[in-house]
Amino acid sequence: MTGNASPAERLADAVENDILSGKLKVDERLPAHRDLAWRLKIGVGSVTRAYAILERRGLVCSVHGRGMFVAVQQENPGTRFDLATNMPPPMFSNRALASTLTRLAKQVDPDLFNVYPPVAGHLEHRRIMAHWLAGLGIDVRPEGLLLTSGAQQALNVALNVIRPSVTYAITEEQTYPGMLEAMRQSRLPVRATMMDAEGILPAALQDILQRNRSERAAVYLTPTMHNPTTATMELQRRQDIASLCRKFDALIIEDGVYVAERNPSRPSFMELAPERTFHVCSLSKILSPGLRIGALVPPICYVEKCLPALLASSLMIAPLSYAMMAQWMEDGTAESVRNALHREAFRRQELVVSNLPEAVKPLYHAFHVWVPMPIEQVARVIEHARHLGISLPSMTSFQAVEAPLNTGVRLALGNEPLRKLPEALKRVRSACLLAKGIVSRDTISIY
Repeated sequence: MTGNASPAERLADAVENDILSGKLKVDERLPAHRDLAWRLKIGVGSVTRAYAILERRGLVCSVHGRGMFVAVQQENPGTRFDLATNMPPPMFSNRALASTLTRLAKQVDPDLFNVYPPVAGHLEHRRIMAHWLAGLGIDVRPEGLLLTSGAQQALNVALNVIRPSVTYAITEEQTYPGMLEAMRQSRLPVRATMMDAEGILPAALQDILQRNRSERAAVYLTPTMHNPTTATMELQRRQDIASLCRKFDALIIEDGVYVAERNPSRPSFMELAPERTFHVCSLSKILSPGLRIGALVPPICYVEKCLPALLASSLMIAPLSYAMMAQWMEDGTAESVRNALHREAFRRQELVVSNLPEAVKPLYHAFHVWVPMPIEQVARVIEHARHLGISLPSMTSFQAVEAPLNTGVRLALGNEPLRKLPEALKRVRSACLLAKGIVSRDTISIY
């Protein structure tokens, strides 16, 4: 904290250091506002603001009528934190899982386990998934939906089906590594387009399409909660891109894995351009990582063409996953977990923004946050973070172009317990300061 910081900020940092160093123990009561203000000769309002900062950072919690208490315990200096793996935190307890399995044992259809399922999944399960997707703003008939073993398989099938009719792909300059690798495996040339806080820039997209108008393109994009930058397109941007793809006859692969609610002001590309959009979604990011069930909604004219590609991929959904999906969606468990994850994501995002003011606050509730920074700093931050016990994704893993203009570091928030995030974020903040040369390694006590 610089000398220009307010008394509240300096006090918050001092108390944070005492908590994370172990000087203040978990459940220890902090001094009353007036007592501390008198002892430090600062205003009561400064103490109130400092405690509010600490609460946003997840370090303390308020107990009505009793005061403010330390909420986290000191982590061992050697503890390592994984902020690279992007997944939601576990929300299903052992008891909930046992209860689900007990109910399934009494009512599950033996045919689920005794025969191969249809290539696109049992029609009843497709009906249940279609009903679930309708709640997310994706209206599709069960017959037009293919169940897949996660979003990656759905992306691979879409790419496999359109590959004969396209000669190159367009995507954001930073994008999902799994799709980049799938494009490389299919030997599909990738042309990256510039992006801003809403994702792909229409003018940049038009320039690429115009210069290559004799060829047909596949446009891959994540319009909601883009990975890694969290960019989310507003209505006009979506309409502009859909119009350009229609004008130049480009096909669209829409990655909707982070869409967890219906929002009429941000319609899917499947709604805006259904005749050319392959919509991909998954339950892994919005319910549970272990529930490896995704869905592919292709244009109607491509549904039959997707079946051989899906069969050839030889990845079948486990019958138990089918049954659990159906059970949770029909008894309300899935809806309850989805809402709980919304609240948890909001808490974690607020924690990041409070600890790292330079981080972009996402518009949607998912479990990753983008910290923009110049390209020359990115590698240094990742390296310093590694020495501080923080795993971050590599600088190049998301890059569709060698030197993207929009650079930064992605923090994945779901793989560590909430109580551990304040310490992890403190170390990330230290790594950022070290990369900027603002502090010396000697000042970082956890080295």
